[in-house]
Amino acid sequence: MNNQLDFRTGIRDTIPTAFGYIGIGLAFGVVARGAGHGPIITLLMSLLAYSGTAQFIIVSMIAASSAYISILFAVLMVSARMILVSMTVAPYLRHESMWRNVWLGTLITDETFALTMSKLNYTDHKLNFDWLNAANIFAYSIWALSSVVGNLIGSLIPNPNAFGLDFALVAMFIGLLYLQVIGDRAMGLLLQGLVVILVCVLMYLGLIFIPSSVLVLVVTVVACLLGMGVKHAFF
Repeated sequence: MNNQLDFRTGIRDTIPTAFGYIGIGLAFGVVARGAGHGPIITLLMSLLAYSGTAQFIIVSMIAASSAYISILFAVLMVSARMILVSMTVAPYLRHESMWRNVWLGTLITDETFALTMSKLNYTDHKLNFDWLNAANIFAYSIWALSSVVGNLIGSLIPNPNAFGLDFALVAMFIGLLYLQVIGDRAMGLLLQGLVVILVCVLMYLGLIFIPSSVLVLVVTVVACLLGMGVKHAFF
């Protein structure tokens, strides 16, 4: 990763995250095939919903004959965290037009957001449309293609977890976290380590008391507030 912010660099920077999209995309395609959805429906779902967690929820709730309003509400709940994601990135793109920001916000994901936060460490906290647009489009394309391929070969992979595909996304985020930690020059390793531990503790406790559909959103807000408090009080 370097300080360049052109379209080609955006694609190149996003390539390492492609394996996470491929793994989960294939798994989703297999699950969709098992639920009776063909490649066209799978492709449309990936293009329109474009959310790994939400798409798995949609498929499972349709299979359970859930009401459409229930499906919509569930998807909104698990995707609410993207409001925070967009609000975090928006200040770096205030020089871009409203419609460009809307387009970027439509396609941004957890993965491209994490990649963006890491990229800011190399660009003196600058960002532009070309780089993020390239990252978003590349991720979007890989996800849609992988889900269709997974659907087409679904009958040949009865258990995608046997190949470790369920761990692909986790492994990708571990790699992105590592890049963020070593690249962030504004905060020391001790502070970053404390925040990581804090998030892990909050997630563990949250799994006991908080519904999983809003857990990430709640932990994100609480961890940010506590992290700011720790930084101002001790660092």
